[in-house]
Amino acid sequence: MHKSRKITRIAVAFAAAIVLAATDAGPSAAAPADESARGVRITRFLGEQRLPHRMLFGGTTVGGLSGLDRDPRTGAWYLISDDRWRYNAARFYTGELAIDPATGAFTGVSITGVTTLRRPDGSPYPAYGQPESADPESIRFDPRRRTLLWSHEGDRPDERNPGIPLSDLFIRRTDTRGRHLGELAVPSNLHLTTTANGPRRNFGIEGLALAPSRIAAIVEGPRYEDGEPPTAERGAPARFTLWTRGGRPLGQYAYPLDPLPTAPIPPTGLADTGVSEILAIDDRRYLALERSWLEGVGYRVKVYQFDVRGATDILRRDSLVGGRPYRPVTKRLVLDVTSPAPAQNLEGLAWGPRLATGECTLVIASDDNFDASEVTQFLAYAVRGCPA
Repeated sequence: MHKSRKITRIAVAFAAAIVLAATDAGPSAAAPADESARGVRITRFLGEQRLPHRMLFGGTTVGGLSGLDRDPRTGAWYLISDDRWRYNAARFYTGELAIDPATGAFTGVSITGVTTLRRPDGSPYPAYGQPESADPESIRFDPRRRTLLWSHEGDRPDERNPGIPLSDLFIRRTDTRGRHLGELAVPSNLHLTTTANGPRRNFGIEGLALAPSRIAAIVEGPRYEDGEPPTAERGAPARFTLWTRGGRPLGQYAYPLDPLPTAPIPPTGLADTGVSEILAIDDRRYLALERSWLEGVGYRVKVYQFDVRGATDILRRDSLVGGRPYRPVTKRLVLDVTSPAPAQNLEGLAWGPRLATGECTLVIASDDNFDASEVTQFLAYAVRGCPA
């Protein structure tokens, strides 16, 4: 969830015009030599759908949808809320997205079920501000196990929020009834602390992906030891981690966040940027949803493709400031959803059904933060170069 705009709210509106980009971008970008190697390419915009603001379903208030994924066998969608029990207990929804396989027309979204996430002892996760409160940010359906993976960003005290209890981040497995099945071993350098070490508050695990033989996750922004968050003049590294499908850590790589797209208004205003979701293409290539919020400006969102091949494994490096040089992952701009008007708070990224043309579909969803000035929005695109 993007929190800084809670202090200063701006009205944001969706613009039907979408600017597509396929140029190389980012400080570490490297262009593939030929078109066949370029990977994911957006071919057309299929449509936009919304859910009503704070709609009610199954005794819950729908909103804060920060991640989504699809069961390829049944076509059911899973959507996780980062509500944190301001309205209801930590939960995920099931739903349907109507995408015509013949034409690609995207004509509707509906919610079909709601499930409470359970702790290992079977109880719901506590409410915000309490120990062990959950901040769900991403969800993935595992078609092999017929189970779900979900990530909790964690929470910790900082100088602005000294009374927040420490709640370490995690990636857990659950069945489709919300029952706890286990969790991944998180590298020690990603554990939250009460000191200036590890991930910053609101910079924990936001993105989660399932690749053919890997599990992947990314923290939203730089750890304390890895430098300051991005500014309009410079970017910063975020740590991207790979595990085996069984949950053993394999490696960790630096993802180079862009500088802020512009300065906030006023220049001393609040700004925040980071990776809000990732999505696997294969074991080495992924998509990243980079999202910024700037006071007086609004949201700016881009989708990048990145590749870990050739990047330095930094799993055992405590700091990325000074010391030995390292090579970050390479990335390439796939889609800019900012122009000509501010984008929404886009946090979900998932593959949809394949079309009769052979194109895949890519769905991007927004977290409305239960804020009347924002919307729960779903954008669908046709894509070439998607997973086999």
